Amino acid sequence: MNEEQLKGVLNKKEALDKRIANYLKQKILVKQKGEQTEINGHVTKAEHNAQFVKDTLDDGYSDWAIVGCYYAAYHMALALILKRGYYSKNHDATLCILIKEYYNTELSGSDIELLNKIYLDNEDILFYVKTKDEREKASYSSQIIFDKNNVEDLRLKTLEFVRKAQNILSTQ
Repeated sequence: MNEEQLKGVLNKKEALDKRIANYLKQKILVKQKGEQTEINGHVTKAEHNAQFVKDTLDDGYSDWAIVGCYYAAYHMALALILKRGYYSKNHDATLCILIKEYYNTELSGSDIELLNKIYLDNEDILFYVKTKDEREKASYSSQIIFDKNNVEDLRLKTLEFVRKAQNILSTQ
């Protein structure tokens, strides 16, 4: 979701509802009872990915650390939407449900923006690897693509989101 689209769904309930209805119609988003074991599995996976990020960043793999941040946040997002009775096969659909169910209650605008930023960063990385057919260059280049300080900031924001989501899940 680009920044303009994000602002649109944050500020206009009708735009958000229309997107959600479309995702439900296409079965990209499904209403389902969230089983606690599945929710716990996503939380565990998020914690595992957060540790991967720290270890990977310490080892100098900033590009993979960003990918790990994305998956840590994404698994927490899946846990949150499952808690409210939804399953998603799409990042934008997940973001829409987070906005509908949690925005201005448990999650702030900056939390939502962080998730959107992480989604976009990850999509850019995957696009680069898959469509440019330069996997070897991305994997083996000695060039550092991402600034370590920026990635560390993203890691800390991701951890903050993971902790906040854990707190939300524990109080519901």
